[in-house]
Amino acid sequence: MTGILATQSNTFIIGPIAWLFGKLMNGIFIVLDSIGIQNIGLCIILFTIVMYTLMLPLTIKQQKFSKKSAIMNPELQKIQKKYKNKKDQASMLKQQEEMQAVYDKYGTSPTGGCGTMFLQFPIILGLFAVIQKVPAYVTGIKNAYMPLVNKLLESDAAIKVMETLGKESPILIDPKKFDYTQANTMVDALYKFQTGTWDQLAEKLPDLSDLIISTERGLSHLNSFLGINIAETPMNLFMNAIKTGAVVSIILAVAIPVISALTQWLNMKLMPQQDTDPDNPMASSMKMMNLTMPIFSMVMCFTLPSGIGLYWIASAVVRSIQQLVINRYFDKKSLDEMIEENQKKAAMKREKKGVAAKTLNEMAQKNVRNIEEPKKPNKPSMSSAEKEKKIQQASEKGKNAKAGSLTARANMVRDFNDNKKNEG
Repeated sequence: MTGILATQSNTFIIGPIAWLFGKLMNGIFIVLDSIGIQNIGLCIILFTIVMYTLMLPLTIKQQKFSKKSAIMNPELQKIQKKYKNKKDQASMLKQQEEMQAVYDKYGTSPTGGCGTMFLQFPIILGLFAVIQKVPAYVTGIKNAYMPLVNKLLESDAAIKVMETLGKESPILIDPKKFDYTQANTMVDALYKFQTGTWDQLAEKLPDLSDLIISTERGLSHLNSFLGINIAETPMNLFMNAIKTGAVVSIILAVAIPVISALTQWLNMKLMPQQDTDPDNPMASSMKMMNLTMPIFSMVMCFTLPSGIGLYWIASAVVRSIQQLVINRYFDKKSLDEMIEENQKKAAMKREKKGVAAKTLNEMAQKNVRNIEEPKKPNKPSMSSAEKEKKIQQASEKGKNAKAGSLTARANMVRDFNDNKKNEG
C-alpha cells in the first residue's frame, strides 16, 4: 500500500498532465528558492499565471465561438421554432439541414466550442491535482517533512499515534487501507495536519515534541501567505479565530471565500454575453450558472485547503485580465473578418475530405436565404367588376378563334346547347 498524495496522481490522462505541470511547479519553487523566497502561495500564483498564459490560444478560440454564437443563436432559434411541433423524420432531417447551413454560413460547427472545452477540462483537473497535492510534485516541500517522517518511522508507538490521528478529521486516511510504515503515507497524513492536529501529535509524542514544533514552524513559513496558512481550510481558521477572539484572523479566514466568489462573478461578467431569450433553455441555464458558480466557489473554498481558494482567486484574476485584452482585440476586429477566416479554415478541411467547398457554400447560402427570406404576400382577390371584365375579354377573344382550334370547337358546342334550349 502507498500514499494517496505523495505518490502523485495516476489517473488516466490526468496523471501525465499533472506530472508535467508538477515539473513546472517544482521548477518555479527552485527558482524562487534560489533567490531566497520559499513560499508555496507565491508559487501557486506564478504557476497559475504561466499555465493560463499557455492556455491563451484555447481561450481565444473559445471566445471566438462565443462571440459568433451570440449572432448565430437567433437564426438557429428561428429554425427550431419553425419545426417546433414537427416530429416526423423528414421534418427533423430538414431542420438539421437548415441548422447546418447556418453553421456553414459562419464557418463553424455545432461542436465548435465543445472541442475547446473538452481540451481545457483535463488540463484544469491536472492543475487542480498539482495544487491539491503539492508535496507529491515539489521536492523541496516533501523534504521539509522527511526529518520528522524518518523519526516517526523508527518507533512503533509513533506509527500507532499517526494511525489514530489518521482515522479522524481532517486527515481521514484510514490505516486499514493505507500503510503508515511507508514514508509517502506519512507525508500524505502530515500534509493534511492543521494547528490542532500538530498540538495533539506533540502531546502524544513528547520525546519528539521539539522536532514536531520546528517542523510545524518551518511548514508554516512555507505555507503562510499574507497571514493565512494555505494548508488549512478557511472554516478551520475561522473556528479557531472565534475561539481565541482574533478579529484579524476571522477577517482573513473569510477573505479567501468571499474574494473567490467576487472574482468568479467578475470573470463571468466580462465573458461575451450569450442570447437572453427567455424561450431559449440554454440561455436560462447560462444565467443560472452565472448566479450559482460564484456561490458554489465561496462554499467550496470554506471546506477545501486555502491553497485551492488562492488558486481559484489567481485563476479568476488572470482570466479576467485576459478577457479584457481579448475583448479589446475583438473590438478592433470585425465579425465579418472572423467569419471569413473560419470559412476558409472550414473549406480547407472539407477539401481534404474530398468535398467541394464551393458547392457546400452555395448550398448553405441558398438554404439560409430560404430560411431568412419572408414569404411573398398573397395577391389580393379581384372585385366582381374586374371578373366580369375578364370574362368579356375572354369571350371576345373566343369569337375570333381560329377554325379547328379547341376554342372554336368549344364555341360550336355552346351554340348547339343554346339552340336546343331555345327550341325547347
